[in-house]
Amino acid sequence: MGIIGKIKSMEHKRRTMQWSSHRHDQYRVHQWRLQSRYQMPVRWKVYALSVFGVIPDELWTLTYLTNLDLRQNYLTGTLSPSIGNLTRMQYLSVGINALSGQVPKELGKLTDLRSLYVILDFISGLQTMTLQAAYPNSLGIGQTLKACKQSPVFPLSYSDGGFREIPLEHMRHINEANLLFCDTKCNRRIGDISNGSSSLAFLNDMKSLNVLILRNNNISGSIPSNIGDYRSLSQLFLGNNKLTGPLPAQKSTSLLNVDVSYNELSGSFPSWINQQDLQLNLVANNFTIESSNDRHDNVVIDMHSSSAFSVLPSGLSCLQRNFPCYRNSPLYYNLSIKCGGPQITSRIDQIMYERDDEALGPATYYMTSTKRWAVSNVGRFGENNNARYTSNSSSQITDTLDSELFQTARISAGSLRYYGLGLENGNYNVSLQFAEISILNPPDWRSLGRRIFDIYIQGNLVWKDFDIRKEAGGTSFQAVQKEFQAQVTENYLEIHLFWAGKGTCCVPSQGTYGPSVSAIIATPDFVPSVSNKPPTSSKKNKTGLIVGISVPVGVLCFLSALALCCFVHQKRRPRQNEDEGKLEKGKESLPSLLLQSDFCPTT
Repeated sequence: MGIIGKIKSMEHKRRTMQWSSHRHDQYRVHQWRLQSRYQMPVRWKVYALSVFGVIPDELWTLTYLTNLDLRQNYLTGTLSPSIGNLTRMQYLSVGINALSGQVPKELGKLTDLRSLYVILDFISGLQTMTLQAAYPNSLGIGQTLKACKQSPVFPLSYSDGGFREIPLEHMRHINEANLLFCDTKCNRRIGDISNGSSSLAFLNDMKSLNVLILRNNNISGSIPSNIGDYRSLSQLFLGNNKLTGPLPAQKSTSLLNVDVSYNELSGSFPSWINQQDLQLNLVANNFTIESSNDRHDNVVIDMHSSSAFSVLPSGLSCLQRNFPCYRNSPLYYNLSIKCGGPQITSRIDQIMYERDDEALGPATYYMTSTKRWAVSNVGRFGENNNARYTSNSSSQITDTLDSELFQTARISAGSLRYYGLGLENGNYNVSLQFAEISILNPPDWRSLGRRIFDIYIQGNLVWKDFDIRKEAGGTSFQAVQKEFQAQVTENYLEIHLFWAGKGTCCVPSQGTYGPSVSAIIATPDFVPSVSNKPPTSSKKNKTGLIVGISVPVGVLCFLSALALCCFVHQKRRPRQNEDEGKLEKGKESLPSLLLQSDFCPTT
């Protein structure tokens, strides 16, 4: 059987798929191009056809191929060592398939290879390859091993979960022409580097940076005061470090995504915090929250409007370090949140889940008006500026009577934290509820995505590499509930879902990765002694007191005036009659008199 026949036999489970030598749709139909002299194909494209089966060995005999694209199918098995025969290959794409096993060492024979696209979670062995490449798995922007022609690529090794540890001090030897990696547009970027302890001084000569993401790196010192000179910088994510001092007085107008949460920053706020469309997360620092800084209870922030303004949402004072609101004076003893969706009451136990459908951004936080709970989000889904950080599905969810509870979820591209505030101290039972509603069920290339994240409660890692579908037996659209215990000692509860760079990023679509949670419940494992009701504001109390006093006084004054008016009216009536008699008797003509009693309500 020839190679075309072999390939056609792979579609026996996909009757609707068509493989032909003519092009109907450049994105859906197999296309190939012949080398004119030898009538041999030089380009072969089988893209997004959900073809099922192994790659036929005959494919590796097409030695004139320079471009082979097998992405987004359901190809199984391993890559054959015969791939080394394709020595003219320049662009090789086998990503988003069900391939497994080791990358054959013969791949090293492809000396003219310029672009290689694979999924590192399914194929291993790249760590030992010598490739001019720049896309480790932790980027979450395609995982394409593609050399950036604009600048030399700093040597890195690859692992299943992302970067191996790179001492931060090595960064001092990199200048702006020799950066760690670049994205698909060759933007200059620097990403998470672990096992380091240093300052940001190495950035002094890197003013062409577009993206700076250095989270969880034990970085100390202050944010460079000249950060405003970095005119191309659009994303600055420095969360979970040990930065001190104030925010810089100036920043460039291009810098619209800033996360400095979980540091030790202090001082007051610069004027640029009110810049239009700015995303700014300042949670868990030591800022001075003046009344002018936390005055925005009545400001509506429309994150989808082109005229949105970055006014700090209310509640930042409650979300500084140690979460001071209701410290030592708790109000609540439970928590129930419908993450990423509207208010819902469950059918089984009649629990009312509070709504969590606010539109979040890549560096934002939100606190409810009752100060009962809050949420903080950090992370950006690639270049998507319109992400709502929620997902939804109309599919029925199995293993639950409350399908609606799982049809929406709060998602994040990095770090998602929920805070229970003003909780009575004691032991709590925490229930986290999940369902994978974005990745489909097999066999289909859209089922090949893997969502993996870590779960922390009260700062303790309680589940590493949590995989919703794995816990559901490899199935999507199935409810998963996990129970944990937590001890509240300072009147707040923190639940942290964190993406550590594992799993896939783009299956079935860009941005399908990171934490996803459908609902959260926290209940006390003790007998509560607090009311579990939100406080009544002092303003309302004062208003009620004034109204309560002024209304009775007003009524009393009105009745007194009414009685006096009627008394005067009755006293004057006999005298009026007597005067009228005298006038009649004297035949005198006088104009009519307007008596004060005419204003009395009784007349």
